[in-house]
Amino acid sequence: MNNWKRLALDVLNNGYELTNDEALNILTCPDNELLEILQAAYVIRSHYYGNKVKLNMIINTKSGLCPENCGYCAQSSISSAPIQKYRMVDKETILQGAERAYQLNAGTYCIVASGRGPSEKEVDIVTSAVEEIKDKYGLKVCACLGLLNSQQAKRLKESGVDRYNHNINTSESHHESITTSHTYEDRVNTVELVKNAGISPCSGVIIGMKETQQDVIDMARSLKVLDADSIPVNFLHAIDGTPLQGVSELNPRYCLKVLCLMRFINPAKEIRISGGREVNLRSLQPLGLYPANSIFVGDYLTTAGQETTADHKMLQDLGFEIEFAKEETTA
Repeated sequence: MNNWKRLALDVLNNGYELTNDEALNILTCPDNELLEILQAAYVIRSHYYGNKVKLNMIINTKSGLCPENCGYCAQSSISSAPIQKYRMVDKETILQGAERAYQLNAGTYCIVASGRGPSEKEVDIVTSAVEEIKDKYGLKVCACLGLLNSQQAKRLKESGVDRYNHNINTSESHHESITTSHTYEDRVNTVELVKNAGISPCSGVIIGMKETQQDVIDMARSLKVLDADSIPVNFLHAIDGTPLQGVSELNPRYCLKVLCLMRFINPAKEIRISGGREVNLRSLQPLGLYPANSIFVGDYLTTAGQETTADHKMLQDLGFEIEFAKEETTA
């Protein structure tokens, strides 16, 4: 039997890095050891974050109309999913979303737009909105606008954007199975670019896209190398009309093991349970917050989330506290 707590203490106290076999053991451990692994992951999580949970809320400022061919995405050029399609919303709409995020105690407001990358006009709208959001609500702001150039990254930084999200989504070796309209290196380069601009990097993954367990381990290690401050872990919610429609490889216990692996390999980072939480973790959602320390509240980009009141009740039942923006430091 593995001594999961001892492994966690080695990670925590000695900076130990898991071997490939140890990482694989987490993903393949017997289900009757799951609670032990969760407890071990919690030893690491509680050291850095106590019982605090960060809440994040998304606004989809531009939907569909994307030229990319990402196989998981209802907004891509190859998707026939019946979603809303609209161009960039105005500043007032973004500000209204920020007010809603503030009311829900979300410390981070995520401004997301579909597309390969933003136009200058779209950057104008976002930067103008961010300046008012920081002044009026004091929220941490994360932008997710696709591939950037250095000047756009500089403008976002100057406007007050704290964090920029650009997910690697999958492993380098599995990338071309998911999309061919941009490279894995394109994604990595964007993360490095925002880091160079002084913006905190956010990069994560989507689990359940026919990747191998080794791919999952490689993703976790790649994010460690990237030094992403925030790691959103999405679990595929397959949407009809996308190439991955009908794919259903996950169960709640495996999802929890993935979260534990992310915590063991990226011990000090914000691990966020993101899209697909409700449909994949199901009744085990509360257990996900033993390795993870962050969740989204409200809806996602093209799919509905859990009622926010249910999320708040879940945190209360767990005895966890919401970490507010004023308590956070910008990484």
